[in-house]
Amino acid sequence: MIQIRLPDGSSRAFDAPVTVAEVAASIGAGLAKAAIAGQVDGRLVDTSYRIERDARLAIVTDQSPEGLEVIRHSTAHLLAYAVKSLFPEAQVTIGPVIENGFYYDFAYKRPFTPEDLAAIEQRMTELARLDEPVQRRVLPRDEAVAYFKSLGEDYKAEIIGSIPAGEDVSLYREGAFEDLCRGPHVPSTGRLKHFKLTKLAGAYWRGDQANEQLQRIYGTAWASKEALQGYLRMLEEAEKRDHRRLGRELDLFHMEEAAPGLVFWHPKGWTIWQQVEQAMRAVYRDNGYQEVKGPQILDKHLWELTGHWDNYRDHMFVTESEKREYALKPMNCPGHVLIFNSQLRSYRDLPLRYGEFGQCHRNEPSGALHGIMRVRGFTQDDGHIFCTEDQILEECVAYTALLQKVYRDFGFSEIVYKVATRPDKRVGSDALWDKAEFALMEALRRSGCEFVVSPGDGAFYGPKIEYTLKDAIGRPWQCGTMQVDFNTAERLGATYVTESSARAHPVMLHRAIVGSLERFIGILLEQHAGALPAWLAPVQAVVSAITEHQADYAASVTKALQKQGVRAQLDLRNEKIGYKIREHSMQKVPYILVVGDKEKAGGTVAVRARGNQDLGVMPMADFLRKIDLDIAAKV
Repeated sequence: MIQIRLPDGSSRAFDAPVTVAEVAASIGAGLAKAAIAGQVDGRLVDTSYRIERDARLAIVTDQSPEGLEVIRHSTAHLLAYAVKSLFPEAQVTIGPVIENGFYYDFAYKRPFTPEDLAAIEQRMTELARLDEPVQRRVLPRDEAVAYFKSLGEDYKAEIIGSIPAGEDVSLYREGAFEDLCRGPHVPSTGRLKHFKLTKLAGAYWRGDQANEQLQRIYGTAWASKEALQGYLRMLEEAEKRDHRRLGRELDLFHMEEAAPGLVFWHPKGWTIWQQVEQAMRAVYRDNGYQEVKGPQILDKHLWELTGHWDNYRDHMFVTESEKREYALKPMNCPGHVLIFNSQLRSYRDLPLRYGEFGQCHRNEPSGALHGIMRVRGFTQDDGHIFCTEDQILEECVAYTALLQKVYRDFGFSEIVYKVATRPDKRVGSDALWDKAEFALMEALRRSGCEFVVSPGDGAFYGPKIEYTLKDAIGRPWQCGTMQVDFNTAERLGATYVTESSARAHPVMLHRAIVGSLERFIGILLEQHAGALPAWLAPVQAVVSAITEHQADYAASVTKALQKQGVRAQLDLRNEKIGYKIREHSMQKVPYILVVGDKEKAGGTVAVRARGNQDLGVMPMADFLRKIDLDIAAKV
């Protein structure tokens, strides 16, 4: 007798081995129809999986995250099936699930076109309607290699050949197509109804630039038509908000092939930068941080002591002078330890909080670069807190409250909290990692924050809290971080004098609120679709004269605004006022002030606010108060 325990605590008994599908059918016809996979003792399996001993079972439908992952995985295989159907000479390589969808890489003699993409999607729809069963079989490794070589699938054969000898591999077949896969998959292709191919891209085999160039097809798949349409609407909105397009249209920045992964800031873009930096500088000043500045280049030996040379070397830019090897700093922490070490410290000095707008360089792969969101040279609002073990919780709780306030000021209200724990490759004892992980989780509990744990995603020197904000269209952006590090200060010999006159190593808390300023400005541009709130806008007001007769008055209005600290510009071009208003509206200027003869005579301004709002005519003094309040309110 086999006992199957279900999530509601009930059990079902079966006289013989039973499949997941059969258990679902025993519960009800509706569940049997909805089932696309199962979880047996926590492991995701096909509905055809046979349960041969007592087990815990959860039936997976498309209403769960696990079910959605199965749908997307199966749709990736449907994509490969369609490509092979239309382009038999194409070779399939890998096709994983990614956030909100999937992709599949192909080797083919010519580039796929948008027309090909439409044809492939149509073929996917046709194949799905056939409702062909998806069947699993197992082959010995060497037999599987020979099988895929016989099909001309050299990439698949290479993948299987990297599996240890003597192991079996699983294959899944749907109709005329069979692919290597661990599974699980939906029971039949008819369960795949709501999908869309989204774009084409290039990729290297196994992610190595030295290997062959492949073609990547991206797609998305959902459990319902409504969910798919909602996601596609979000993609359309995201395209409108793309910071790269806004950077060009608003004349904020550009990138050059002469400096890949590095940003050329234009005057208006640099103004935004300065507002973000000055806002964060005020945060430093008001919360007990001392601003410091470390050098860009540090000796290789220092990076060896911290562990970065062994754990991060591939991402570092290296240089040499007088037979000494140096690295451009990828992060600021070692420099802050050296500043701490520059004089004798006492327990009375702790917590000691350093902050730096430190410029860092990381040798990111060219394929990973993305506008100003992913660059090779960036500046962090980096901070390090040197404290005792007893001060960790208090500092982490205070930091979380500070981060929440800063995000609200920038227009973000929803934050997701994640604790990333010890990775396999790490420094320090398990006892110290236990303390560090507990401190971070307890700090979030005391802050009233719900969080998820991400096993193995911590840095090599310590666990971290990742603070992920959500933007106006629901996209997540991981920006802030807090890391508890028992190791780096000790490895660099940092000590302080304790209350008992002994020497102890401080705990080092690594923290950043906005993270990379470049990336954060990109997020702000997309959050606000380029229409930044007045306090951040590079140009806060434009004064436009209707004719040349009001030029002197328009200039005096502009000077009055500038004297009050408003970033105002004067527009005296010989253009129609309607044209000038449209142009400044396209540049997303918060306020456009129009002055004609009546305004000149009365000492007033006609005010138009962003969004085509006509605020009417008001005395100049009233507008000065209004914009002052608007900027101060950060709305």
